Amino acid sequence: MKIEIWSDIMCPFCYIGKRQLEKALGEFPNDEFEIEWKSFQLDPSITPQDGKDVYTFLAEHKGISLEQSKDMHKGVVERAKSVGLDYHFDKAIISNSLKSHRIIQLAKTKKAGNQMEEIFFKAYFTEGRDLNDASTLIELGIQAGLDADEIQKVVENEEIYLNNVKSDISEAKEIGVQGVPFFVFDRKYAISGAQSLETFVQTITEVRNKK
Repeated sequence: MKIEIWSDIMCPFCYIGKRQLEKALGEFPNDEFEIEWKSFQLDPSITPQDGKDVYTFLAEHKGISLEQSKDMHKGVVERAKSVGLDYHFDKAIISNSLKSHRIIQLAKTKKAGNQMEEIFFKAYFTEGRDLNDASTLIELGIQAGLDADEIQKVVENEEIYLNNVKSDISEAKEIGVQGVPFFVFDRKYAISGAQSLETFVQTITEVRNKK
């Protein structure tokens, strides 16, 4: 079964959805699954916010109070905790995710897309790493088994794998993706959002029964 996932590294529900999917796949130990991560940017216009934390950024972006923003993030932290993830929004460094997506596209050519997604998610939401920093991106890419020189070329040349990212985003628009995470199973069924474990298991079961 092929599972395509449109996702953005800066999306907290994408990491949660990844965990829910992984738990669901564990319910089918004898099945083979091919996972392909697809690029999506929730806000392509984001620029580094020097000295501005995530709470303030969201408050200004949504036109809400700082306290409301903190309450919203607190709810997300609890949701993440329920699936075994440890979010630290107080350490998160806001950056544009395009460089990360291009490195993920490189990782996909090495069959390391899933590993790269995991490393980037953890780096952003748990460790407070700067995903706009070249040395950080190279270090994290090496952790996924990528070659340092190849990563550096992608970081330095904005055109490398840019068309792959754009293609994924265009495809998302064509099939009606409104937000992420968005999971497509064998191009037959789809799940939008970080749904419950039961929803993932039920969907996978239905796709299996259609084969």
